[in-house]
Amino acid sequence: MSYSVGQVARFAGVTVRTLHHYDEIGLLRPSGRSGSGHRRYDDADLDRLQQVLFYRELGFPLEEVAALLDDPDADPQAHLRRQHELLSARITRLKEMAAAVERAMEAKKMGINLTPEEKFEVFGDFDPDEYAEETEQRWGGTDAYQESRRRTASYTKEDWLRIQREADEITRRFVALMDAGEEPESQAAMDVAEDHRRWISSNHYTCTYEIHTGLAEMYVADERFTRNIDKARPGLAAYEREAILANAIRHL
Repeated sequence: MSYSVGQVARFAGVTVRTLHHYDEIGLLRPSGRSGSGHRRYDDADLDRLQQVLFYRELGFPLEEVAALLDDPDADPQAHLRRQHELLSARITRLKEMAAAVERAMEAKKMGINLTPEEKFEVFGDFDPDEYAEETEQRWGGTDAYQESRRRTASYTKEDWLRIQREADEITRRFVALMDAGEEPESQAAMDVAEDHRRWISSNHYTCTYEIHTGLAEMYVADERFTRNIDKARPGLAAYEREAILANAIRHL
């Protein structure tokens, strides 16, 4: 079968003018002409047009598209594999961009008013917005959540940097105790756990011992938290949990 330029334009979602241009530059020449001289395209032409549009969607300039398609050493299967790889990479990137937009929206809800550069400076590769929606779903109705939103809404970059430095120091102390062979139920470990609880209360919300032990359980029950905490030292999440539980028992 053969198709008119108007039919092909409708099939492919391009304009007739685009097809005329592709013909003029030699990128897609129709295989035939009608008796009156009008362009007629066959199935092979449509296959080539599909290849052209794939590469154009990926941002390739027309000259490079022509060079790729006219390469005598390239087979059609190789083109399809290449396009699949490029499209898959683009899909991944677009998903990442969409997720970044969603996290930015959630950051507004949480009151974390930092630019992306500031967030990276403060939090490194840990993104607090990653858990924003889940946090709201789990604890959005609690007094602690409302208090945290209210307090953090006014925090500046300097406030977050200070808070992160304090958190890093607590982590450093836990790791040092682990390296020294101190048990998590030891006096020293419980003291660090108590400082951790007070750090939360000072910067986020009133952290009771009950809330603190709930957090400790989540450190090992949720692999995302375990993975993030254990970046400092393997086994740190479990160690912190034991120290926090021991500290709560000591005070209660």
